[in-house]
Amino acid sequence: MKFKDYNLSQSIVKQLDIMGFNRPTDIQFRAIKHILDGEDVMAVAQTGTGKTAAFVIPMLNRLLVKPRGKYSGIRALILVPTRELCKQISQVVEEIGAQTHLRVLGLYGGVEQDKQIKSLKDGLDVLVATPGRMFDLISQGFVDITQLEMFILDEADLMLDLGFNKDIQDVIRKIPKQRQTLFFTATISKKIKSLAYDVVRDAIRIQISPQNPVSKNVDHAVCLVEMDDKRFFLENLLKEYPEYKFIVFVRTKVRAERVVAAMERVDIKSEALHGGIEQQERFAILDRFRSAENKVLITTDVACRGIDIPNMDYVVNYDLPENPENYVHRCGRTGRGNNKGQAMSFCSKEEVPFLEAIEVYTSEEVERYTISESEYQAILTDSDVDLFKNGDYDWQKLLSKNENPEGWD
Repeated sequence: MKFKDYNLSQSIVKQLDIMGFNRPTDIQFRAIKHILDGEDVMAVAQTGTGKTAAFVIPMLNRLLVKPRGKYSGIRALILVPTRELCKQISQVVEEIGAQTHLRVLGLYGGVEQDKQIKSLKDGLDVLVATPGRMFDLISQGFVDITQLEMFILDEADLMLDLGFNKDIQDVIRKIPKQRQTLFFTATISKKIKSLAYDVVRDAIRIQISPQNPVSKNVDHAVCLVEMDDKRFFLENLLKEYPEYKFIVFVRTKVRAERVVAAMERVDIKSEALHGGIEQQERFAILDRFRSAENKVLITTDVACRGIDIPNMDYVVNYDLPENPENYVHRCGRTGRGNNKGQAMSFCSKEEVPFLEAIEVYTSEEVERYTISESEYQAILTDSDVDLFKNGDYDWQKLLSKNENPEGWD
């Protein structure tokens, strides 16, 4: 089935064709018709499967075919957990709706509100919002959701993880009972089910969850690397594939800055992204990464959920995540849609319990990338960093400490 076979407005079909969207992904195929028919939908699908377009396409179509009437407030609300995701989804709505008259705004904190207020006063059809800024502007009288037609909750599992349950309940109290509700989540749990039953009514349930939640489009492996040697292995990987776009995940914002500094010492350009950076600069960093002005992004898990980067070649788990679910989301930054991707993890002996937890979560052993002792030493000695000058390491001590680089005991 192709998008042109759905009962969609030609303005949407033409734009999808321009965007290169010909056939729906599995989640789109299973969700779009039900949403077009006005049914509530509860969908569970792994990252990178096309969830955003699965609700944006039919949402825009329903708003097009139904006249607004006299109501001047928001007609569709997409509630999301993070500012980065808010901006990204609003851009997707704008792009898919480019040939329609529908207006959209991404509403989030961390930036001046004057422009946002002006857009709200000019009239909107779709509001993509994080809870904090939205409730702030509701209290100021600038956001009207009293006659909302469609309520979409995206990344619901992360919303709960970040403590937004009360905010979601507050939204439900402010919007009409007679509405269409779409509930999208990457994972399912008792808490998620409980929230879903509070939000949706007689919903169509769609679940796309293979036994291994890591996308089949991603080749992922792990190699044993001592904690202090990881920077040399990252340098080696980045220089082996200079044309690739890399996203490198670390555990903390301090480590992100340190890895950027380490790469700078070997003439590799990279940028750090974490919660300690001002919001506008975070957006600018992501824009430079998307456009390939910068090809190496060193980030915390602030970028592991929902962020879609075009032509994302390679994910590196410089540090393994303590939450095994985040491993799946990190790997999901590549291999999106029908594209192929690669992910490599560096696992120190201290992190082996994290690896074991990941394998329990995914129900599958992560492929081991074995490095011989001679290869391991070669990567250390081939580094361009001037170790003596920087005083970071005792070189002889570094070379002699890896007695069992292939071991997984």
